[in-house]
Amino acid sequence: MASIREVAQEAGVGVGTVSRALNGSGYVSSETRKKIEKAARKLNYTPNELARNLYHNKTGIVGVIVPDLNHPFFASLVKYIEMELYEQGYKTMICNTVGISRREQEYLDMLERNMVDGIITASHGLEVEEYRKQVKPIVSIDRDLGPRIPLIGCDHGKGGELAAELMLQAGRRKIYLVSGISPNVMANDRYSTFTRRMEAQGVTVLNEIMEWNMFHWDAHYKMAEEIFRNHPDIDGIFGGDLAAIACLHMAQRKGLRVPEDISIIGFDATTPSNMVYPRLTAIRQNVELLAEVSVNTLLDLVEQRKNVPHRLILDVEIQSGGTVLGEFFGKNIKN
Repeated sequence: MASIREVAQEAGVGVGTVSRALNGSGYVSSETRKKIEKAARKLNYTPNELARNLYHNKTGIVGVIVPDLNHPFFASLVKYIEMELYEQGYKTMICNTVGISRREQEYLDMLERNMVDGIITASHGLEVEEYRKQVKPIVSIDRDLGPRIPLIGCDHGKGGELAAELMLQAGRRKIYLVSGISPNVMANDRYSTFTRRMEAQGVTVLNEIMEWNMFHWDAHYKMAEEIFRNHPDIDGIFGGDLAAIACLHMAQRKGLRVPEDISIIGFDATTPSNMVYPRLTAIRQNVELLAEVSVNTLLDLVEQRKNVPHRLILDVEIQSGGTVLGEFFGKNIKN
């Protein structure tokens, strides 16, 4: 592999001129730049990316912290974040915390040690104060970490409202809400809005609070068994996709007709929601847009391109399915 010194010799210029031309770190005349680029192509010269990044005081790497890649929502989110970062010239380092705050802390420490240029976090295991101590670029998905850290998420309040309207349209009177409440998390708006809307119409809402980071299928299936054992008369269920799918399976095992006897609504509209029968009716987050906005917001901070707002809320819509009786269709419906 050719060295920068050989490129300089071939172009008939100094090493410093080659460095400025290839790194964009100073003035080089257009004629000289063309000679250098021609020499680099001829010699098949590849610039040292690490050295270039160190010169510009950056690593070209962004850390992404998620609670569990076993969950289809976070797997999809990381996929689109990595794709967007790659398109913008950055590499991705993924932290899968699996509910262990020490892992989350170690990745946050990498930001302090300049091993990554910034962090996008969607995990809720670490104390808020640990994030607030940081002065380097961080973007948070769904969790409010304070006024200095941009918060990006979907409109959970609207999601709860849409789910409530679907249940009321179906005439449901006793609903089981499966939630995962955690402090300062936007998803709490979904649960409170849904409950408030249903109870205002005289509907009974029971609540199953799971650990926010409980993403394994067996935990959801055990929860579904307990719900139907303890409350055989419920006629509606609203929860995250995995909880909703587990309840769909259990309802069918119990001989209940879906959606005639019971309506079931998920949240996220992840890939598994399309792989069950009936297809799950769910509130859809636009995960691709969520990833794009999160990346652009972080890079605005990293590259100091512009000031960013503290809070960015993205729209949600209904994924039509077959698990709600008399499901209505309108502008927030997507097939």
